[in-house]
Amino acid sequence: MALPLAPDLSFGFITVMANPAMCRSTVALAERLDYDSIWVGDHVEFPVPILDPLLQIAQAAGMSETLTFGTGVYLLPMRHVVHVAKQLTSLDQLTAGRLIFGTGVGGEFPNEWAATGVPRNERGARMSEAIPVLKQLLTGATCSNDGQFYPFDNVTMKPACTTPSGPPIWTGGRSAPALKRAGTMADGWISYVVTPAMYRDALQAIEAAALAAQRSLESFGSGHLLFMRVDDSYEQALDHATEHLSTRYAMDFREAAKKYAALGSPADVAERVDEYAQAGCRHFVLDLTGPFQDRNEQIEKFAREVRPLLNPA
Repeated sequence: MALPLAPDLSFGFITVMANPAMCRSTVALAERLDYDSIWVGDHVEFPVPILDPLLQIAQAAGMSETLTFGTGVYLLPMRHVVHVAKQLTSLDQLTAGRLIFGTGVGGEFPNEWAATGVPRNERGARMSEAIPVLKQLLTGATCSNDGQFYPFDNVTMKPACTTPSGPPIWTGGRSAPALKRAGTMADGWISYVVTPAMYRDALQAIEAAALAAQRSLESFGSGHLLFMRVDDSYEQALDHATEHLSTRYAMDFREAAKKYAALGSPADVAERVDEYAQAGCRHFVLDLTGPFQDRNEQIEKFAREVRPLLNPA
């Protein structure tokens, strides 16, 4: 079987909505420029300021009747699955079902795992236990779990989600276990720091895992968080991206930006986006690199100057 990917491309961006005014302006900008979604990231402890993603979505939910909201990605193994289920059923209600739960195991910053009391080496096993349990809880059915990490008896989430199966759960990760998990458990895959060739190979691995598990899939989300910067030249865009991402990740990100980002003129960026689309990506989550004060301008440049150049999926 081929993974049942969406027929059309969709576009969102990842941002921070640090106060009500910023939230209102961000939602209004996304709607005015016909974006499909807004995404927020997750860390407990991070080199730069970051807000809780689910609280940001809750704030934004009442400001739009059209946008989908997503987490890119939520560190599920760091939390107890029952607590997360309560938050997600609540958010599903507040967003009227316009929610994508992107989740991953993280691990780049060991201190936040130590701070939350979750052993970093357990995060993959915790994720594999949590996802099936979370899916049951989101339906509103009474369920129990006798697993290693989240044992509980007879828990029912009320109210349940607005749709019978709850929000789609998209998993991240590039390792073989992560791709197998996506194929056997998830409703989609959202990637990060992969090339188009790596993206294509990963979807093939996910498809093989889904086939081996004999899953019957009506749809499968294929997303990618793409570092992006439109500038007068490639070198100018690379300089902006390097400075921003090196600060964010507390490391020299120049070579990684060359390898994984879409940088340069509108035509350069469109060519790179098309490469990911040809590899199977259908939902792009733009990560606008450069000074924060340039973010709205970059969002507008992509919508006005890059998107008209793209080839259809």
